[in-house]
Amino acid sequence: MAPLPLDHFRFLAPFYDRIFGGVDPRRLRELLAPFPAEEGLLLDLGGGTGRVVQALGCRPERVVVVDVSEGMLARARAKGFPCVRAAAEALPFPPGTYGRIVVVDAFHHLANQAQALREMWRVLAPGGRAVIEEPDIRHLAVRGIALGERLLLMRSRFRPAEWVAEGLAALGAEVRIVREGPIYWVVAQKESTPQA
Repeated sequence: MAPLPLDHFRFLAPFYDRIFGGVDPRRLRELLAPFPAEEGLLLDLGGGTGRVVQALGCRPERVVVVDVSEGMLARARAKGFPCVRAAAEALPFPPGTYGRIVVVDAFHHLANQAQALREMWRVLAPGGRAVIEEPDIRHLAVRGIALGERLLLMRSRFRPAEWVAEGLAALGAEVRIVREGPIYWVVAQKESTPQA
């Protein structure tokens, strides 16, 4: 895989967990429920240092952290989590591999977000659930963050929750949007049996 033009996260990796603090897993656990999934693995897409799955209390044998930044993945590996360096747009997994997928504060960094949604849907198992947590661009503070990331040449594209939800619904997901302050979650449920 070709490296990103500028891997900002390689430079941030040693400090990332300290800068961005801990993750409050309560809302995420609620939206992933039942959690952990009865069967299957959890994919932390754009999972970086593994801070989300660590906060969720995931057992390493039940989770895979995927990211494009080797520097970030090195931190996740040091925490004991299995990692795969891959782009969200071309996941190296068979269809239906994961019972749960989380994307926390990473969707806006993906190069081709529509393709990433298709790949997430492909690797989500029947009956599985995906949860995407993102800063809500409707809020002024988030617009400031978006501008800052643009000035830093981070290629970030903050999408409204409706854009993400419509993309997943078009793939066949049962979708709902949850909002809380400057954050939103898009929850996508896959039918237990694939559509004919």
